[in-house]
Amino acid sequence: MTDIQAAFSDPQFVARYTEGPRRFVPGYESMQAMTAILLAERARDDARVLVLGAGGGLELKTFAQAHPGWRFDGVDPSAAMLALAGRTLGELAPRARFHEGYIDDAPEGPFDGATCLLTLHFVDVAERRRIASEVRRRLKPGAAFVIAHLSAPDGETERPRWLSRYSAFLAASGVEPEQAAAAKDAVTNHLRILAPAQDEAILREAGFSEPTLFYTGFAFRGWVAYA
Repeated sequence: MTDIQAAFSDPQFVARYTEGPRRFVPGYESMQAMTAILLAERARDDARVLVLGAGGGLELKTFAQAHPGWRFDGVDPSAAMLALAGRTLGELAPRARFHEGYIDDAPEGPFDGATCLLTLHFVDVAERRRIASEVRRRLKPGAAFVIAHLSAPDGETERPRWLSRYSAFLAASGVEPEQAAAAKDAVTNHLRILAPAQDEAILREAGFSEPTLFYTGFAFRGWVAYA
């Protein structure tokens, strides 16, 4: 477990979490709204949706507000973050079931759609392949799987350039320069960033079709693919 992952069980970090993604992820709220649209292209009005990395509940709230008939299974390894998700959802919480753990702790489905936002950069290539395969197995044929996370071209100059741009975005958004630099260092040293072509290949290897880029926010990218 990295220091960043351990933070998700820290009470002070959890208490401040809902402020973070909007400041640290370019176009965060628009990315969530686009995710809901992509899911809805294939999902029924009464869809059951699997949300991996559901702690905090921000995407759950966006999806639930956009589609009143949807119900959700949210999976996250942090009990504290799942508790926060329940509070974030408020009166919408009865439409979500929470499961503490990882993909193996998710219900079997079958689901009408699935998401994994800002999560896969915490795990290595082998685990990403396994997660993608397990999600694919739980989806109805043709259902959408939407992912978004850190993903940047590799190379000695290209990836550092994109991460520097990300740090500059944080500073331009009002993050203190020292904090912006620390965020860049944490991302560089503690997260597992793949090149976009590798991310797409993992989806194909797991049996998903048509992996299509729908979101780019400096060093973040998002795809939709179909079971």
